[in-house]
Amino acid sequence: MTKIILLASVLATSLLISAPAKADLSLRVCEYVQANDKNRLRSFLKANKLKIRKIYNGLMCNGSTLLAFAAKSQALEVGEFMIGKLPAKVVAAEIPEIAKYSAHLAEEAKER
Repeated sequence: MTKIILLASVLATSLLISAPAKADLSLRVCEYVQANDKNRLRSFLKANKLKIRKIYNGLMCNGSTLLAFAAKSQALEVGEFMIGKLPAKVVAAEIPEIAKYSAHLAEEAKER
């Protein structure tokens, strides 16, 4: 009986810990994008075994997609990095939003 209670409490604790961990990951990615720190973003993604392709659709920064957020923040290095890593269809769909904030990133996206 105590094993069942112990197992249930461990499972409940692990569920509570995973939600803040995910929020912390997204906060870090958004911070690195806003700071235009490509090297720290790359090392953070590598350390957490993440890829931009995998997290792009589920991650929003201040209500914007990562590319739009990079354009708003004038984070050209990070924006170019993400444009190179994302599928061409995803980048093409983002061009109108990117063009509102950064002509340079919009041009890079069109070339992709």
